[in-house]
Amino acid sequence: MSSLAETLARWAHSYEPDAHDFALADRSLRDTLAVTLAARDHEVARIAESLPNATRWAAVGHVLDFDDVQLESTSHVSVVVVSAALAAGGDARAYLAGAGVMTRLGTALGWPHYAAGWHATCTQGAPAAAIAAGVALGLSPEQLTTALVLALPAAGGVQAAFGTQGKSLQVGFAAEAGVRAARLARAGATADPRALEAWMRLVGAAGSPVDLGGPAIPGGLAVKLHPCCYAMQRPIAAVRELRARHGRLDPADIDRIVITTPEASVRPLIHDRPATGLQGKFSLPYAVATALLDPFPDFDSFTDAAVARAEARRLVAATETVLVPGGDGLLSGETDIRLELGRGGTLHTRLAQPPGAPLRAPSQDDLERKFAACGADVPHLLNGLTWASARALLTETIRRQRPRTPSARSLDSRLESS
Repeated sequence: MSSLAETLARWAHSYEPDAHDFALADRSLRDTLAVTLAARDHEVARIAESLPNATRWAAVGHVLDFDDVQLESTSHVSVVVVSAALAAGGDARAYLAGAGVMTRLGTALGWPHYAAGWHATCTQGAPAAAIAAGVALGLSPEQLTTALVLALPAAGGVQAAFGTQGKSLQVGFAAEAGVRAARLARAGATADPRALEAWMRLVGAAGSPVDLGGPAIPGGLAVKLHPCCYAMQRPIAAVRELRARHGRLDPADIDRIVITTPEASVRPLIHDRPATGLQGKFSLPYAVATALLDPFPDFDSFTDAAVARAEARRLVAATETVLVPGGDGLLSGETDIRLELGRGGTLHTRLAQPPGAPLRAPSQDDLERKFAACGADVPHLLNGLTWASARALLTETIRRQRPRTPSARSLDSRLESS
């Protein structure tokens, strides 16, 4: 009887994408490159400049928390898998193979794995990156199995890092672990395929069966329209829709805010009183505050100065969250928001699916606005983008300092050429 690692490796090796898969891969490449370019001057780009390509590209691509999400696996699929595929010289098929494995592994791990505090993008991302890089390198099914298993020691990451640079850096570590594992498998390394099942038991897998049917990425991908945690996209959209219905709404008139939502939908929102811009990206009260204060919450809404605004702090302090027990994902149920006004009366809204979710796919206008927000030159740079040109673009814009010691240079060159 085949192990799960062998089953996934054979699927990845033989899967034939269709036109829908390729269209999704193209959108994912453009979205990932846009948000990576938006962070090209971020401090994380400097901090990670001496690290391998996959680490740097994934860390920089994730630091603004603007990259896409696969909801069933509760993970940021593309930033890991695009980075790994490009670092290994891969294309859309390598991406789709890795993304498909990541989605299926994540679904099998289930919500309890995420709810326990694991950063699922990293736990699923390392073995998925190994598959993407392995397909890019032309590995056999047996070698892909080995690569997947060799990535497992690095398949970690915790939600306690949310709101710090550690979150994006551990995503980078996962991407590079996969590329390293694929190169080691290509060089002849061996591993026991049964390690995947053992690892899944250790990290609390729900025991759901792995379904190899359907498209490469079952459930599709959610695109973020605001640069913050996906769990904040729905409350932001709900408040913006409320403002659109009621016209001008003065935040100074609001005395109290009550948010009622399933507890699962706020699992990653661990900063009720954010003190920094990064913490603001993981704060439910701040999601409502920025949606009330800013015409369209964007990069400027998630700076230290924006979070420190007196009116933002007042609105955050005036917010009460009522959690409904249960749920199994970030879009479980719906978010209900009630604004109590000082002059009397209330305003009320509720929302289940925000714009950009798979059931409310982003329009071309949504995407163009997002890409333009990522930099004045980004729409031009994305024009005619291919997988080959994307690798060249990242190599040029997210620069790297080579290791300084002879031994480090020697090891690095051997791994990259194997």
